[in-house]
Amino acid sequence: MRLLMIALAASLASSFGAQAHDIPNDVTVQAFLKPEGQRLRLLVRAPMKAMRDVEFPQKGPGYLDLARTGPFLADAATLWIADAIAIYEGDTRLPKPRVVATMVSLESDRSFAAYEDALAHVRGAGLPLNTNVVWNQTMLDVLFEYPIQSEHSEFAIYPALDRLGVRTVTALRFLVPQIGGTYVVRAFEFDNDPGIVKLDPRWYQASLRFVREGFLHILDGTDHLLFLLCLVIPFRRFRGLIPVVTAFTVAHSITLIASAYNLGPDALWFPPLIETLIAASIVYMALENIVTTSTVRQRWMMAFGFGLVHGFGFSFALKQTLQFAGDHLLTSLLSFNIGVELGQLLVLAVLVPALELLFRYVVAERMGTIILSALVAHTAWHWMMERFDRLRQFRFEWPEINAAFLAGALRWLMLLVIVAALWWLGSGVLRRFVTGSRPAGENE
Repeated sequence: MRLLMIALAASLASSFGAQAHDIPNDVTVQAFLKPEGQRLRLLVRAPMKAMRDVEFPQKGPGYLDLARTGPFLADAATLWIADAIAIYEGDTRLPKPRVVATMVSLESDRSFAAYEDALAHVRGAGLPLNTNVVWNQTMLDVLFEYPIQSEHSEFAIYPALDRLGVRTVTALRFLVPQIGGTYVVRAFEFDNDPGIVKLDPRWYQASLRFVREGFLHILDGTDHLLFLLCLVIPFRRFRGLIPVVTAFTVAHSITLIASAYNLGPDALWFPPLIETLIAASIVYMALENIVTTSTVRQRWMMAFGFGLVHGFGFSFALKQTLQFAGDHLLTSLLSFNIGVELGQLLVLAVLVPALELLFRYVVAERMGTIILSALVAHTAWHWMMERFDRLRQFRFEWPEINAAFLAGALRWLMLLVIVAALWWLGSGVLRRFVTGSRPAGENE
């Protein structure tokens, strides 16, 4: 019996040791980056349990031996943090940093809420040497210093810290130097490996990034592609599609920009409502293709109305990416819309000839329109019901009528006036466009 108990204890100890060095599921890294004169300070806090190849000295029943951790902390900081982070000044990668100070902190420590507090903490006295704490329940705080040419240079960072955990979130705050010696804090949050990130991008750098984001987003967005397909099926001429697609782009640009400037509702039920309405818009357009033949004017008006809804959908997908806009929010939003437009043009360039070939050689136009639209309607109907089920889980509450509500209502009223003006202007332009291009005897 005693031998059995010893074997069981050894097995448990072995299992505990293996688990202690497993890759943690969720890891959060906090960091500050501040250029000062000709040096760049990087403050990092990371959980020590993520540094799996370092055998920190222990005492007693698994407690960290704080009196002997010094060299191990510097090694861990270099191996797991400094070697994984690349910082660029302009196009030049900075050399490996100097480890200025290290500190073991408790998970409950809150000194990394602000840069000055974190700097004072890392330079401080540290935990008392007789503190009993398990090594994998502590945080490693490190102060690195890089040599730089100027604090006003363009800086970029590549935080390849994804090997710390299955999912690694890096919360970085970059202190941007201003004229007069003040600093503006710019916050970032990266999931796993974000690639090279411009910390204070110029307008053209932000623009190029968001053009690419918009282009890729429209190609990855199945619901937006199906909506575009429904728009295209009845009008397979680029000239007839111009006002339809342009109306959709203008409309989603309006609500995307409004949402980015916090003019949209922030209630929890709003995103699932928009997702449900997007699916409903696809169902409607598909059914309209089946039961009736729309004119160009009717179709662009529908595209404009549903585009307002789709713009909110774009804003939800773009919310996390807006942190890379720097001081160029409006430029980035417009660039994103340009990318979406380019993606739509590419889709049109493929859809129009494909549908033309389909209706000419495979199936009659009317029958093909019904079949394609029915397939789209079937798919979108399932999306709509699934999203509506999620929407029903939220409890809608009427907002309190106060000054903030009235101010928000006034902003939305102004936006509706702008939308109505664009609608009226677009209707007039379209009327001239159609009148000027319509052959004699052809109805609008």
